[in-house]
Amino acid sequence: MAKIQMKTPLVEMDGDEMTRVVWQMIKDELIAPFVDLKSEYYDLGLVHRNETDDQVTIDSAEATKKYGVAVKCATITPNAARVEEYHLKEMWKSPNGTIRAILDGTVFRTPIIVKDITPFIPTWTKPITIARHAYGDIYKNTELAVPQGSKAELVVTDENGNETRALIHDFKNSAGIIQGVHNLDKSIQSFARSCLSYALDTHQDVWFAAKDTISKTYDHHFKDIFAEIYEAEYKEKFEAAGIEYFYTLIDDVVARIVRSNGGVIWACKNYDGDVMSDMVATAYGSLGLMTSVLVSPDGVYEYEAAHGTVQRHYYKYLKGERTSTNPVATIFAWSGAFRKRGELDEIPELCDYADKLEKATISTIESGIMTGDMAALSTLENKQSVSTEEFIGAIAENLSKLMV
Repeated sequence: MAKIQMKTPLVEMDGDEMTRVVWQMIKDELIAPFVDLKSEYYDLGLVHRNETDDQVTIDSAEATKKYGVAVKCATITPNAARVEEYHLKEMWKSPNGTIRAILDGTVFRTPIIVKDITPFIPTWTKPITIARHAYGDIYKNTELAVPQGSKAELVVTDENGNETRALIHDFKNSAGIIQGVHNLDKSIQSFARSCLSYALDTHQDVWFAAKDTISKTYDHHFKDIFAEIYEAEYKEKFEAAGIEYFYTLIDDVVARIVRSNGGVIWACKNYDGDVMSDMVATAYGSLGLMTSVLVSPDGVYEYEAAHGTVQRHYYKYLKGERTSTNPVATIFAWSGAFRKRGELDEIPELCDYADKLEKATISTIESGIMTGDMAALSTLENKQSVSTEEFIGAIAENLSKLMV
């Protein structure tokens, strides 16, 4: 069989530890036999990030803006222990955070539905996609401890030096704490457009929720911007597509989500999305069965797995011990990138390959061959927990049959 030819390269961002090992296995066994891969390669492994003073991360994000589609392996965000372990020049920033900022993107996380791995909420028969606004709020906050007897105020100084003041609290009777958070109209607008465009792309309803009844300026501003952009730019497109944009309070949407069948995009502010994405992932199965795609408002896509680098398995791998690492989310990152590249370049064979790669992966699991983490969740009677290599080999065998 002739290999599928690509027109435009994917941006390929390699990563760290066990996911880096799995990355190469996927390329060797699931991609190379079927696709003549064209990629612009960037090594985002921590060693190379350190060697380039993290310039490689910036370069990979700029390349993604140029080519429109990227696929990323999981990477280490170093802490103090990692600085010592890798002899780093400094504690480099999260690559995901750097790439998000450059692309001005929104993160969409979606569970992978597999038969016999039943969600903890049995009504969830379709995936719930969490769209997280990954800017501002407590993640870019300013905090202070306040001694008793102090008075705290918000002060805004305009470009002419005029001040507007608002009392936060008079701490005359007790010491306490304060926190200042912010957001930007530009960022909220990008978030809204990314969510609404992704809904059209995937043909799903969007539910957005905040707490505007309590936060009458901050959260209400989010609500207003979403409503303005929807009415002006998306309402007619949504009606033509037969999908809905819906706003409600965050506590109401939680109740609605629990009672729903899934199949919606749940747009969340930064903190809500951080928490709810892990809740949804766990309720459906695990982060090992969770896809993640960063979408910019101008239509740039970066696909990756939602999980980390699987450090514990990597140390076992280095000792030559057997590992049973789940590669499914990483496989789906590749398939998502190939499908989007095929759509943009009008290569139906590449889209078909992406579909068959996902089908081969799911059918392998549903036949009873899976890694240990999935075996622990699966209700299938005749299941077999296999090694990383055996699982990818079984997928390759099933994919070969589909690609004939």
